[in-house]
Amino acid sequence: EPMEASSPFSPLLLPFFRLLLLCPFVEVLVDRYHVPKVCPREVQNEDFIRFHFNGTLFTDGTKFDSSHDRGRDFISQVGLGKLIAGMDRGIQGMCVNERRRITVPPHLGYGSVGTGGVIPPDAVLVYDILLLDVWNTEDKVEIRTISKPAGCNRAAVASDFLRYHYNGTLLNGDAFDSSHSKNATYDTYLGQGHIIQGMDEGLLGMCIGERRIIIIPPFLAYGENGYGDLVPPQATLVFEVLLVDMFNPKDDMKIEVKEVPKGCTRRTVVGDYIRYHYNGTFQDGTAFDSSYKRNSTYNTYIGKGYVIQGIDKALQGLCMGEKRRVTVPPHMAYGEKGVGDLIPGSAVLVFDIHVIDFHNPEDPVKIKVTHKSQDCGETSEANDLIQYRYNCSLMDGTLLYSSDHYDSPSTTTLGRNNVIYGLEEGLSGMCVGEKREVIVPPHLGHGEAGAVGVPSSAVLFFELELMDLQKGVPEGFMFMWLGDSPDPLFPAMDLNGNQEVPLEEFSSFIMNQVKEGKGRLRPGVDANAVIQEMFSNQDSNGDGKIIGDELKQTDEASEKRKRDEL
Repeated sequence: EPMEASSPFSPLLLPFFRLLLLCPFVEVLVDRYHVPKVCPREVQNEDFIRFHFNGTLFTDGTKFDSSHDRGRDFISQVGLGKLIAGMDRGIQGMCVNERRRITVPPHLGYGSVGTGGVIPPDAVLVYDILLLDVWNTEDKVEIRTISKPAGCNRAAVASDFLRYHYNGTLLNGDAFDSSHSKNATYDTYLGQGHIIQGMDEGLLGMCIGERRIIIIPPFLAYGENGYGDLVPPQATLVFEVLLVDMFNPKDDMKIEVKEVPKGCTRRTVVGDYIRYHYNGTFQDGTAFDSSYKRNSTYNTYIGKGYVIQGIDKALQGLCMGEKRRVTVPPHMAYGEKGVGDLIPGSAVLVFDIHVIDFHNPEDPVKIKVTHKSQDCGETSEANDLIQYRYNCSLMDGTLLYSSDHYDSPSTTTLGRNNVIYGLEEGLSGMCVGEKREVIVPPHLGHGEAGAVGVPSSAVLFFELELMDLQKGVPEGFMFMWLGDSPDPLFPAMDLNGNQEVPLEEFSSFIMNQVKEGKGRLRPGVDANAVIQEMFSNQDSNGDGKIIGDELKQTDEASEKRKRDEL
């Protein structure tokens, strides 16, 4: 960067300089041989400047001084006699990064005396200068807004904690530091003296997502001492800042309700178990986690400390289907430590929450009758064979199963553990044609394990309609009397009185009892097959007929079993 000592001026100016040799200098000669395209500020009287220079004699190009040789730039003030008069004049109007060749006549330099053998008397001096910095004691922090979000709900104030990225350069553009190179934000309290004064001022009023250029004069930065090898003494600093995050230690978590379903009759309380989806972002919109990406809700108990404090609090008072945005300050989230590479220390977290369902471990099955005929007769109970239509959904309306997906309604025998307990309860006590809406909590449904197509700990919503009802018999029975059985029984069975009852006669007797409403066969099974099995159980010797002694032996065996069981 130093000027070539062997060529102190352009060959095109040789005739002009020959003329100058004959005619003594009167004024300073300024050659602005490199001027930057953008010059926001020009040097004026009383400004301080920081610059590099090479000083040579005009006559033979002998170098007499150089800031480059000294290994440090030169700092001075303009227009107050701290520089030789020729330099004071020649630097006027100069821009940062401008290069000038300033030729100073003796009377504006060191005159007829010179400087003790370094500069001879009546010497014309040539200074090749690169201006690095300019500032004034009247300067203030300069702020230039590059971009600012349209919706700025909060501006930084003293005592706020800020997380921001920055690129730091000197006024001439030389970079000295960057948070991006460290792959981490710079985090600090504002207005507490933890950072240089100019930065404390320049960050005031910033919004999250805002970009600023902050120009800080040396006396509001690192001043005369500089900062190690990074920042030279008396350097103006330029910071390009992006505010990523901020909070105040007094902040509470913030809730913004986005959507509440109509007809909300119940809200979450401490002790409830909730299933919800969420998107987690930082305040600048950067995503850090999402339940949707895992295709699974986040499930937890409320108010038990299983989630961060801010979310534990925000999950209270919610309706099923409600959507909320929750902003959680770090002291109610993961604090100064953060979570590994996922969440940086002191990060404010924003959660967009959608409640899928919730329940309490003490919840019963909830039944709502939506239609029931006035002439409701017999109602369903244990051991009955029923036929019913159903839709099974999650509480957010997601359809899981439907009997309409099959050729015929579903059939089951109540009380045989053929369906989940909550559905069993919902199907009990119905009459044919009745319709119900039934809410089944997971501990009465598929529990934490879930089932095929049913998520873990899901609350289920059933729409039910009873299509058919066949009254049943107790488990293990094939036939039951609806009143007292004939006594004695065998003569009643022996329809022709010949003291023996073949299968055909036994079948006729049983079917007559059913027809007359005195007895009931097990529903859902072929009647002939049931009667055949009943007959075989009575025909102990297998000769194809039942006699009185066989019936008596069967009755005695049955009574003995009852006594043994007792």
